[in-house]
Amino acid sequence: MSTITVGLMTVEDVDQVAQIESTCFPRPWSRKSFLDEVTTNEAARYLVVREDGDVVAYAGVWLVIDEGHITNIAVRPDRQGMGYGEMVTRALIQMAADCGMVWMTLEVRRSNERAQALYHKLGFIDVGYRKRYYENTEDALIMALEHMPQGDPEHDPLLVRE
Repeated sequence: MSTITVGLMTVEDVDQVAQIESTCFPRPWSRKSFLDEVTTNEAARYLVVREDGDVVAYAGVWLVIDEGHITNIAVRPDRQGMGYGEMVTRALIQMAADCGMVWMTLEVRRSNERAQALYHKLGFIDVGYRKRYYENTEDALIMALEHMPQGDPEHDPLLVRE
């Protein structure tokens, strides 16, 4: 039986996350971008799903005032369709709520019906489009989650305690 955990992305996870990113997206974020997100971007929070210690999925969010903006979500291709995307997205939403966010947004390719179905399942609604958002001039669907779960600031993983 596999051991599956969800936790904060660390510097040690960056290589595996960058590998997943490069296999899932036509214009992937660089390794340096993920490293900067984890080490210097104070607004960023990233989670990973580990299966027996190996990263199989990740998700990121930028926390801005009271909005959590989801930056990216990906699942290793050989683990897609196994519930890891939903698992990491639910955990990300809860973490954002714990950090005080009252709503969330994201952009998704108009052609990515599988991701849209997941987001709808989790309560996101369609709120608009960004014309020619992606490199191939594909439009992005803007989605929002207005009904966040109950947050608990004590579970904010980066809460500073004095």
